[in-house]
Amino acid sequence: MNSEAIRTFILLSKLKNFTRTAEQLYVAQSTVTNRIAELEAETGKKLFVRERGGVELTEEGALFLSYAQRISDLEESFIREVNAASRYERTLRVGTINAVYESGLYPLLRDFFARERDAALKVVLGHSADLLRMLQDGMLDVAFSYLPLKKAGYACRTFSTDRLVLAVAPSRNEFKGGIRKEQLAACEYLMCNFAFGEAGEYVRSLFPPRHAFRFEIDNSGKLLQYLADGQGYSFVPYKMAEGEIAAGRLEVVKTLGFSAPALVCHCSYKKGNALAETLLAGAAQT
Repeated sequence: MNSEAIRTFILLSKLKNFTRTAEQLYVAQSTVTNRIAELEAETGKKLFVRERGGVELTEEGALFLSYAQRISDLEESFIREVNAASRYERTLRVGTINAVYESGLYPLLRDFFARERDAALKVVLGHSADLLRMLQDGMLDVAFSYLPLKKAGYACRTFSTDRLVLAVAPSRNEFKGGIRKEQLAACEYLMCNFAFGEAGEYVRSLFPPRHAFRFEIDNSGKLLQYLADGQGYSFVPYKMAEGEIAAGRLEVVKTLGFSAPALVCHCSYKKGNALAETLLAGAAQT
């Protein structure tokens, strides 16, 4: 498939308008139309349907979008790697969830970067499932995630363990003696929409099905500021919130009759990747 057509499809799926898409790409509108027609001919499916004021993805188009984004990402990754290879002898691409990066991964990456002078280091922050997919697509060399990768040809080991705590600003805490499960749903709970694996499923199970949260965010590091400002309650990794707790900006609410399972970070990489093993050897020494 033509890469220009792929990029045009992705942009049109966001803007939902042929004219605006053509303007952003600095091409004629007929060029956008022709590129989409070529993709529809190749896939044998209608990718867009015209709606009032623009277009919308068809069911097949929505399915194709996930593949188109991966194709585009792989192409960009390849170009970056080719350029990097001309300057550096080795490159290590690390993907990590934000909570693990902020809870202890940084020193490991810092020391690796300082020690391996002939190696380039690329760090990507993302969600567990996305990082594991990028690892299997060859876009990452090592992934730190809350989900294990159980697949032949890949090594997966425990990198760190943590615990979830229910955090709140001291001035907002209405449960100094502890909180029961049935009281949680009535709180102003700030939902962090990221995968904790087993722990995340447990937290979601504490609320009624399809519970409507007034606030949601997908980055745990950004959640702490809302909590410290007294906006509500939320379960967070203890190591990530430890500094705020020690400073008195957050405190832990004791849970009565329930508790979240351990929070386990897994490190996955393709077997035989010497640079990934060099990075992890540093973890064993700390």
